[in-house]
Amino acid sequence: MKYGLNIPSKGNLDFLSLGALINRLDPGIIPFRKATECKIHVSGGEFNCAANLADCFQLRTGIATAMVNYPVGELIAERVRAMGVKPFYKHFTHNGVNGPNMATVYSDQGFGVRAPVVFYNRSNEAAALLKPNDFDWNAIFNEGVRWFHSGGIFAALSDTTGEVIVEGMKAAKSHGAIISFDLNYRAKLWNIWGGQQKANETLNRIVENVDVLVGNEEDLQLGLGIPGPEVTKKSKLDPDRFFQMIDKVIHQFPQIKVVATTLRDVHSTSHHSWGAVAWIDGKTFQSPTCELDIHDRVGGGDGFASGLFYGLLSGEPEQECVNLGWAHGALLTTFPGDTTMASIEQVRAFAKGGSARIQR
Repeated sequence: MKYGLNIPSKGNLDFLSLGALINRLDPGIIPFRKATECKIHVSGGEFNCAANLADCFQLRTGIATAMVNYPVGELIAERVRAMGVKPFYKHFTHNGVNGPNMATVYSDQGFGVRAPVVFYNRSNEAAALLKPNDFDWNAIFNEGVRWFHSGGIFAALSDTTGEVIVEGMKAAKSHGAIISFDLNYRAKLWNIWGGQQKANETLNRIVENVDVLVGNEEDLQLGLGIPGPEVTKKSKLDPDRFFQMIDKVIHQFPQIKVVATTLRDVHSTSHHSWGAVAWIDGKTFQSPTCELDIHDRVGGGDGFASGLFYGLLSGEPEQECVNLGWAHGALLTTFPGDTTMASIEQVRAFAKGGSARIQR
């Protein structure tokens, strides 16, 4: 046992995510009201972790999710294959008019003093229709799964998705898998059907099953209702507010062995200071800090989580786990799109203090 976790040493899948697949339309630095063209990125917080772990870190990963049989679904499924992620789909048939749909997220990149703007079209989303018994968890976990992951964005989609997460986590626990959850509190999503009170009720029921929790002090306060220092919109590199809340988190959820988050100080849309911290089995760890020139900030947090998970799955020293997450999250913001284009060699080099000098 390491980190207070009994991580299985073997499995046909190192990592399995449960969540929603989406397509993100990105007009670059042009605001949508003036856009004439967009790039399409396939994303989803839970998928991003599985894709990063497969493509960069060369682990065997899977995704349990909804898939719609129409061209947008085919586009997304192609990207799942390209990233090397094994799908476990609940299939839905599009009626040719109004769905069910694969959700669309609209997100320009902003520039300088102009912040990015994110809005959604998740109308009649197939993933929100997922309900308990849609997946044969015993068949999936009987294949051997070392780690099971989900997140707060999927939990926020409907009154059934949280139940699917709890069902999957209980099955994962019965088969010996480690369970992680990224709180990813999004008020816009929760406000559609239940607000913060429903979020607290749902997320607390989920986190009762969790071994490894990802979330900053705002996620902990707003998502779980845990009191703490005043939440501000501007994230700082000082980890004190985060560490002040850990005792309360562990008192409420004593089975949790790891809590981690990124630290981001936003100077402008394209310039951030970047760090990460973690509490691992009673000890605290902090990454180095670096100055980031941002190309695309979306997915940086998932990049951190997947690097951290890789370190834990690989048995790295605790500080190295945090540094790998910090380095991968930083590198991910230098690429277009939501999933990684980094190599594990690049991540390890940066985690050890690498620079942007040309590699020959």
